[in-house]
Amino acid sequence: MRHPSLESVVKWIDHAHLPDGFPKDVSKKLTLLKNDLLADFNQDSPELTAAFRKLLEAKDCFVRAAKDIEDQTKKAYSDVTSNDSDPS
Repeated sequence: MRHPSLESVVKWIDHAHLPDGFPKDVSKKLTLLKNDLLADFNQDSPELTAAFRKLLEAKDCFVRAAKDIEDQTKKAYSDVTSNDSDPS
């Protein structure tokens, strides 16, 4: 069993809580990293909790970046397809 403060942070690194429409592939990679790191560190500490908090912040940034790219790609595709159907 891990320390409650560590558990309260690492649960959010998983991708299951992301709503539909958000890219989960980048979050899945960070879930794997989280699992590997938890296995490597068998003793909890305030520094370990802080490290995972920063990993969570990084995951949030990666997910937002992926979402921005996905949204831009969809918009560009929409712009191209709408221009293709314009007879002018």
